[in-house]
Amino acid sequence: MDALAQGHPALRLWYGLIGTIHALMTRQGADPARTVVLVPYAQLMPVAAALWAHQSPGGPAPRFESTMSWANSLGYVSAADDLSFDMGRDLLTARSWLAKAGLGTRADLLAGRLIEAAWQLAGVAAAVNPVDRPAWAATARAFVAAGQDAPVLALEAAVARIALEWAAASNYATDALLQDSSTRALDLLVVLEGLQAEPLALALTGLLRDRAITLPLDVPAALGEVRLREAADAAQEAEMAAACVMRHIEAGRVPVALPALDRALVRRIRGLLDARGVAVRDETGWKLSTTRAAAHVMCALRACAWNAGSDDVLDWLKNSPAIAPPTVCALERRLRRDGLRDWASVTVQRLGESAGPDDAASLLLLLEQTNAWRAGMQRGRSLLDWLEALRLLLQACGRWSRLEEDGAGVQLLALLGLHGEVQPQLRRWSDPARRMSLPDFTAWVSDSLEAATFVPLHPAREQVVILPLNQLLGRVVGALVIAGCDEVRLAPSPEPSGAWTAAQREGLGLPSRGALEASVRAGWRNAMQTPHCDLLWRRSDESGEPLLASSLVLSLQLDGVARVDADPREQRTLQALPVARPLPVSQALPIESLSASAYDDLRRCPYRFFAMRQLGLQEADEIDCELDKRDFGEWLHQVLGLFHEALQHDPVPPGPDRARLLDTKAQQVTRSMHLADDAFLPFAAAWPRMRDGYLTWLALHEATGAKFEQAESRHEMTLGSVKLVGRIDRIDRLADGSLMVMDYKTEARTVTGERIKQPLEDTQLAFYAALLEQDTLTAAYVNVGERGKTELLEHQMLVAGRDQLVHGILADLAQIAAGAALPALGEGRACDFCAARGLCRRDFWV
Repeated sequence: MDALAQGHPALRLWYGLIGTIHALMTRQGADPARTVVLVPYAQLMPVAAALWAHQSPGGPAPRFESTMSWANSLGYVSAADDLSFDMGRDLLTARSWLAKAGLGTRADLLAGRLIEAAWQLAGVAAAVNPVDRPAWAATARAFVAAGQDAPVLALEAAVARIALEWAAASNYATDALLQDSSTRALDLLVVLEGLQAEPLALALTGLLRDRAITLPLDVPAALGEVRLREAADAAQEAEMAAACVMRHIEAGRVPVALPALDRALVRRIRGLLDARGVAVRDETGWKLSTTRAAAHVMCALRACAWNAGSDDVLDWLKNSPAIAPPTVCALERRLRRDGLRDWASVTVQRLGESAGPDDAASLLLLLEQTNAWRAGMQRGRSLLDWLEALRLLLQACGRWSRLEEDGAGVQLLALLGLHGEVQPQLRRWSDPARRMSLPDFTAWVSDSLEAATFVPLHPAREQVVILPLNQLLGRVVGALVIAGCDEVRLAPSPEPSGAWTAAQREGLGLPSRGALEASVRAGWRNAMQTPHCDLLWRRSDESGEPLLASSLVLSLQLDGVARVDADPREQRTLQALPVARPLPVSQALPIESLSASAYDDLRRCPYRFFAMRQLGLQEADEIDCELDKRDFGEWLHQVLGLFHEALQHDPVPPGPDRARLLDTKAQQVTRSMHLADDAFLPFAAAWPRMRDGYLTWLALHEATGAKFEQAESRHEMTLGSVKLVGRIDRIDRLADGSLMVMDYKTEARTVTGERIKQPLEDTQLAFYAALLEQDTLTAAYVNVGERGKTELLEHQMLVAGRDQLVHGILADLAQIAAGAALPALGEGRACDFCAARGLCRRDFWV
């Protein structure tokens, strides 16, 4: 034992306890093999055994056990309806109990609450001798019923009653410890009492009487050196905590204890430590549902839902080793290009039309294989059949072997019972007659994974230990770093979990709020006895709300036993390496065609034109995302185009018939675009006012003699060496025979007004005018407002703007062809949402 650890208060405590246990064994003539030392939690077992061996090398040692390790060593097989503390199995049993109580139709709502309540009662019930458990249940029923006779609490009362009966009727692994055969096999039981008295330990000392003794582990000692550090936010708190850990490691104060007050914060700290090669032992682990293995399984189940989105299916296929990545990427490009949000809309016909001849066969084969896999997961079946179907699906898509090679994957397969050897046990637990739908099975898998904890393999010699705060009791650590010591994450008086009232908790023997507070404060006092302590908190949370330090921290500061210290992060001076503004030339990239939007890019930022138009770099469009104003604008363009073409073919006078025709076209476009009702609801709610406002404006517009000519018409115009191309929303013939070019806008009226505030700066309408050969024409934006007002905003200098635009296009293209640079301007609103901002490195310029 090194000199640093010799003076540790936990070591002094253990050496004193070991001496006391030696004396007790000698006084009572206890055989070490028939002596059990009961520790409050399993992680203390190897600690106690190592210290005993260090203190008494070569001598016989007693058995160091926790209640669960001791019980499991005796062998135990649970019955079908017992509490198992396995979420997947207990969910099935909870449904059975609820069905017997006539609440089977509410099982989805109540099963989780029932399990929570039953698990809490199980700690008390397991401490009662099985023969006395019926009497305990009879007494407990009165406490469960107290205060829950109101009709509005009927469900809560039913859950509480069922939880009690379930806990009372269950057998527990620890029942064997309460049998006479187990107690007769002991010469001495030494209970090392933790921060809270354990009911089962109390029951055992009562049974053994003079052969049992209780020794406290929580012995007050002098406080260590405590430093306080305040961070601005969570990111800075994680950096400062990691820096504190590194300072302790450099000073040789290992292992460093890192209590997990906030799992998200601790994961961030661990990421910083892993990057520096620190050996971390994580005793708390993390939810199995957050592992990569669980993500792959849940991804497969979500992709098989009948209403799965295209993104869900693509995510599954891209993570399926049996599928060739190039084929999946080709499929993704087709779906994104066509905007097929729902997988049901991906048909052989649509995919064949959008695919080229080279990859059509492979895409259609992939579609056929995917739909076959999904079809096999659609019908309802029993749990055992579902597990078999899931196993076959994972094997078919190539994921099974990957799960068997991963630690979390192995735990997942065992937890869900996907291995054949677990099937007989599941047959006893589950009702084979109960059929589950795919959503039911998916929810069962999700709940099972969410409740399970994955603990990674520990390093041979750790430098940092992540553990619960109260499990610092009896641990020998070199230093302590506690992050998250704010008023939210370190409340001195935690709220008891569950729906039990204070009176019920007292009557049932559950820990009260006062007992929980005493445990927290005792654990905190014990933690502060570590020789070197760093306490960190943040001034504000992610939402921007201000935070104070925990009252436990403030009391240390008020008592003068802790001091605020400087930022532990090492300050480094870095040499600035700014990026020069890019100045590409593109005369080797001929410009053969030019659209209005492309030329607008050239005017706003030449580099954006170079990257996105000449190089063809484009963002990948999302498939399964919320509809926005752009989607609504596309929908409205199609609706109005079909409406006016119908009117042109079969005129309908202004009035209700026009409104019905417009609604009919709206429904037709909604179906053709595969817009779900729930996603389109916000725009559908505003549609009646927009429709009426548009029809009112249209009647007044037609009264001037204007007539509809074309909608969504494509036009081309050769200008020197370039071809101008564009699609015009609408062209009308005015009373004087001239043409009016129109473009629909669903934006705010002020935004549309800004477009023509300086007519010679507007690109779109002038460009559309350049596509037509007529010299006598006008152009306007038609602002279709969501508030029910449609307004025509006419371009006042169209011909002059068109001529200036043509001259500018010719001049700009000539300069590009001559080798002129296309600089990134980095000015104005064009940079705010520019997809090329990461390419030009706008944020890193000189």
